[in-house]
Amino acid sequence: MTLSDSETLTIDVDGSTRVPALLQRAPHAHALLVLAHGAGAGMRHGFLGGMAGGLADVGIATLRYEFPYMARGSRRPDPPPLCHATVRAAVGTAARLAPSLPLLAGGKSFGGRMTSQAQASNPLTGVRGLVFLGFPLHPPQQPSAARGAHLERIEVPMLFLQGSRDEFATPAQLAPLIETLGARAQLILLAGADHSFHVPARSGRTDAQVRDEMLAAIAAFSRARAKAP
Repeated sequence: MTLSDSETLTIDVDGSTRVPALLQRAPHAHALLVLAHGAGAGMRHGFLGGMAGGLADVGIATLRYEFPYMARGSRRPDPPPLCHATVRAAVGTAARLAPSLPLLAGGKSFGGRMTSQAQASNPLTGVRGLVFLGFPLHPPQQPSAARGAHLERIEVPMLFLQGSRDEFATPAQLAPLIETLGARAQLILLAGADHSFHVPARSGRTDAQVRDEMLAAIAAFSRARAKAP
């Protein structure tokens, strides 16, 4: 990808709050994914940048953006209502930028959870599915499914990409929750990967292989959503 394939934007959240965003174009795009960052790293983090480039290669444009606290350089996440408003503003911007493309939304860890909460409280206009890159179901060593209770109120399809070693969502907690969601939810467990989708050398796999699996899963999910009425 070249620099001409991306564009830096500003999103107006509520009239007094503005956040930066990056639009990554894709040749022959069939969908646009509105992609939020994790709690401790912004939209320019290497992982999100790599995913955006890889998604462009499989026909998915992306709009990455930052929550206000990250734009201010703070480490403390914003209150959920402000995060939800930021998600909605980003989705609205994506719809205006690419009105002919089906929309997906989601994000890495915290960003995915804020997107799911926004969707659960009031469906995001035009969004056909949600993509979670490491859904943070519980803190490490504190297994619980309580943070996933709101997912039952989401009616659009959901794709969960989770490492089998993810301490923020152990398979023992996540798999039963996904099962209760029925046909709306699909879980892809990435063997040996942790919350950052890193695999140890002893696994015989590489981070690049994990990323390729993720890209293939998102591409299949997005194409199915693009064809849905």
